[in-house]
Order: sequence, then structure tokens, then C-alpha cells
Amino acid sequence: MNNENLIAKATAFAHHRGEVREIAAIDLGSNSFHMIVARIINGSIQVLSRLKQKVQLAEGLDEHNVLSQAAISRGVNCLALFAERLQGFKPENVNVVGTYTLRSAVNKAEFLAQARQVFPYPINIITGQTEAKTIYAGVSHTQPETGRKFVVDIGGGSTEMIIGDNFTPLIAESRHMGCVSFAKKFFLNGEISADNFQRAKQSALNKIEDLAFEYRHLGWQSVLGSSGTIKTVYQVIMANYDPNGVITAQRLAQLTEKVLQASHFDGLRLPGLNDDRADVFVPGLAILTAVFETFAIQTMRYSDGALREGVMYSLEKNFQVSDIRQRTASGLAEQFNLDQAQSARVSATAQLLCERYKAWQQTQCAAEMKDILLWAARLHEVGIVINHKGVQKHSAYILQNVELPGFDKEQQRLLATLVRYQINAFKATDLAKFARYAEQDVLALVRLLRLAVILNKSRQATETTEQIKLKTDRTLTRWKLTFSPGYLARNPLIKNELLIEQGLLQELGLELAF
Repeated sequence: MNNENLIAKATAFAHHRGEVREIAAIDLGSNSFHMIVARIINGSIQVLSRLKQKVQLAEGLDEHNVLSQAAISRGVNCLALFAERLQGFKPENVNVVGTYTLRSAVNKAEFLAQARQVFPYPINIITGQTEAKTIYAGVSHTQPETGRKFVVDIGGGSTEMIIGDNFTPLIAESRHMGCVSFAKKFFLNGEISADNFQRAKQSALNKIEDLAFEYRHLGWQSVLGSSGTIKTVYQVIMANYDPNGVITAQRLAQLTEKVLQASHFDGLRLPGLNDDRADVFVPGLAILTAVFETFAIQTMRYSDGALREGVMYSLEKNFQVSDIRQRTASGLAEQFNLDQAQSARVSATAQLLCERYKAWQQTQCAAEMKDILLWAARLHEVGIVINHKGVQKHSAYILQNVELPGFDKEQQRLLATLVRYQINAFKATDLAKFARYAEQDVLALVRLLRLAVILNKSRQATETTEQIKLKTDRTLTRWKLTFSPGYLARNPLIKNELLIEQGLLQELGLELAF
């Protein structure tokens, strides 16, 4: 069976298990229009398709806030395309929001009238505050960070800044500064200069300086940036400075220096920068630099959840839970008919072994890696719905390719890697390379999961025990397991599996004693 068909086949097994509701969320942004089509199945969201079209609505807004007919036509043509995909959708399952440009346009009624001719769903033009809070919801529903978050979203016409605790926004502001509007105002005809850049940055500083005290007083534990501008900065940083794509003030300064070497948008060439983003990248960089300075931000991570995800999750009121990963795992367990009792057994053993292992190379990532190991243990058999033969391959493919709210891309890759090598022979060179995690730690996680699977091979007949000790030597290649007296004699199947594992590890230059 081709890999492309695996998820479709697995999902087909699950459709009879619960009512399926198809939904669509559309974000009519100042630069691009976005649409997500998804289904709600067994309490989780499964994205079916994403459509994006660069419309640059804000480019058609003049100094009197009149939207040009050319911009209206671009937007209406895009909505006609979206309407084709939405044939048969009920209005209550489609949520469409318009943002800065549409709420600013004095002739928005003309846009709405023309849109109604081709697009049969209501368009809600939301306030800046509502937009900010919806962006925060989109980030909170998709990213792993918990606690107090500072979320920044730089759009085509406005920038939103929100601080919240878990799902609850505490303060939310939207200011008139966006990458398209700033391109028109400060980079006339696409010309780049130090003076233009400084004027754009200073304008942004002036628009948000009154927020500095209150935001910094509230404080935050993590900073997340969403939407196109910040995504582009993240991609350029990944390609030039840091494979993790972490945004810092120093890296923004380095990018600015590179940008100012070009005199025009058309001449801007940077690894990681798509040609069609050059015209909005430079003004967006000026705005982001001002945000970093105003709020004294140390580091920012990119979030692929944003306004459209917030709109999507607002269509179903049962999604607001304290643990996003738990919701994701529960949805997958239901969707793919997991043996949850076995998942719990393997997870409990993985946790027990993980507590015994102390030799982490990157101690700052230890808690995160342990957490991913436990989710891998919970989901290691997700591919069994396709076929028990090659379950590790099926499971890894599913986990690598489905939407996994609550896991960032690097965490998702680690999850899939652990599950892929849970059984059978493998080579150390087979393991994926990670920017965030040390190779030795990834290998340790693979070994821990393999042991957890082996020790629960008897499934419901498994003898549970807390009396397992794990010791490693200084080279970390030799692991020794110690069990309670008589345990292996009472469990010959497990002993045999450990002997097989011992032989497989020897081929890798690793030892397992017991």
C-alpha cells in the first residue's frame, strides 16, 4: 500500500465510531485570504485542506480608507474560489472573519455586496480586540506552551499583541501597523534604505510605546509569534543562523544588516526568503524589531496556529481543555481504536524506566523529552488499525503526517522517530537528526521505549512491577536492568524478548545486561 493512502485507510476504519462534522474557517486578511477545511471526529479536529491566496487587500486602501475596485475584485475572485470548495456546507459550519482592511474601509458595504454574489456565507468583520483574542485562541489550541504567554501577530494591516494565561487572554491590543500598509508608506516603489527602515521602525515604536509598562508588568513565561511575517523571519533564521529558528534581538539585527545591503525589494536575496514575500518581509522586519525593543523580548518561537485556527476552534465549544496534548491523544486513540489499556501499561513502564535514567546530555530538554517519550508510549500502536505487520512503520507515518495540536514540528518528528524504532533491528544512522535534541538523548529515548514495549509484551497478562532498576555505565552504551527475585523466571516470554533485544543492540555496539 502506498504511504499516501495509509491515513485515509486508517481514518475510514474510524468513521463509524462517531458523528462526523465538516467545518470551514476563513480569515480575510489584509495580505492573504486563508481557508481551513476540517472535520470534527471523535472529539478532535482533522484538517482536510488549507487554501491560501495572496490578495493584498490593504494595498488597495487609500489615504481616505477607500478600498479600490481592483482590490475588491481580487478579494471577491478569491471568495468565488473558496465557494467552490464549500459547496454543500451548512452556514453554521462556516465561520468567515474580516480583519483590519475590511473594518477600516469606508466602502466595506460595496465589498460585502459584491462578495454576496459569489459567496453564500455571512462575513463577520471583527474588531481589533476580537481579532487579537481569536489569534490568542488559535495559538493556545495548537502550541505546547502552557502558563502565561505573550503572543504577537504581524498581519498585512495591523499587529496584535496579547498576554494570557493558558486559554484566557488578560490583555489584548491591535495597532494599525502591518507589513502591507508599512510597505506602501515607508518603502515607496519597493526602495530599501537605512532611512526608510528606521522611519518604519520608529513609527512602530511610537504606536506601541504606551503598552510597554503594562505588558512588562504582567510578564510572561514564553513568547510566540504567528502569521506570515514572523513565519518568514523564522524560516530565514533557520536557513542562516539557527536550525531551530528561534528569533532573538541579535538575529533580527543581523537580518536587518543583510536586508540593508539591498536597495530594492526585487534585489533582496536571502536563503529561506521566498521571492513573493520580499515586499512584505522588510516592513514586517522593521515592525518586529520595534516589538522586540519595546517589550524587551529575549526569545520568540514561531507558532503555526493563528487567527484561522482560532476561528476554527470557535466552531466547537468542547475543545477548551487544560491539556492540548491530552485532547490530541484522546482523539487519536478514539479515531484509530487504540487498545488504551495496553497504551497505559506501556506508558507506565516508560515513566518508571525514565525516572531511573539520569544521563541526559541536554538537561535543559530533559523534561520535554520525557514528556514526548510518554506520549510515544501512549500512541505507539496507532498504526495497528492498518495492519499489525509493520505497525511501527504505520504508526510513525501517521504521527508524522497528521495534525498534532500541542506538539511543535520538532516534537512531532521526535514522537514519530521513537515510535518508528520501537521494535525490530535498526541502525543508529537511521535515527533522524534534530536541531534541538542531542543524538545520545534520542538514542536513549528509543531504548527506553523499546524496553517499555518488551516488558508489556504479554499485554493483559503482563505482571506489573515497580521493582525495576536501570543503571548505565560512564560510556552510556552499557545498560543493566535488575528485576525483583523470580520475575524473569515467572515471565519467560519477556526474558526471551530481552535476549533478542540484547542481540540487536550488540550489532549497534550497545550492551544490555539483566
